[in-house]
Amino acid sequence: MQSPEPSPPDNPCAKEIIDLYERHARRWAELRSTHLFEQPWLDTFLARVRPDGHILDIGCGNGTPVAAYFIRRGYRVTGIDASPTMIARCRRDFAQQQWTVADMRTLALGQQFDALLAWDSFFHLTRDAQRAMFARFAAHARPHAPLMFTSGTHDGEAIGRFEGDELYHASLAPEAYRRLLETHGFELLKHVVNDPRCGGRTVWLAVKKRLNLCLATIG
Repeated sequence: MQSPEPSPPDNPCAKEIIDLYERHARRWAELRSTHLFEQPWLDTFLARVRPDGHILDIGCGNGTPVAAYFIRRGYRVTGIDASPTMIARCRRDFAQQQWTVADMRTLALGQQFDALLAWDSFFHLTRDAQRAMFARFAAHARPHAPLMFTSGTHDGEAIGRFEGDELYHASLAPEAYRRLLETHGFELLKHVVNDPRCGGRTVWLAVKKRLNLCLATIG
């Protein structure tokens, strides 16, 4: 049997993402619009979550405006982010919720949630790390839990800039995301490429449909 081709070496920028967001956490908070342009997607997502459901916000930043919207609607939120400064802001502003400093690549909270969101966060992982995340999504999702995340439009890497630093993004091909969702027990509900109503984001919405992989071992 032919061995799979080795993955290309990680782009050095990918290793700087956590440090970049920590270094510029306060500036990011200043620049992040509080206008909830994501609301149509968030409302579609929440329509599949029971009232007072427990949402896992993966890469929650400082909690504003997305987690804040969930909280105002009466949902419970557990947020994780690798930036201690971001999480400190969440704890200050939303003290009744649960906030944890954690790298999503090693996420292992030991519980399942009614909904999972990885909005403008998951796409900062390398392609190999993105593939590995789907087992973690499955392990943290209750049956029927929606999963929503943003991605790029095609397989590849892109480097943006924030405050003069290089900002890493990566994406798999759409068919790869579809396979990963199916393999890990999710049914794809909606996929919109470059949604003009949402700042040109490419959005995926799926729902956990079976139990067989919920307890998958995470290595």
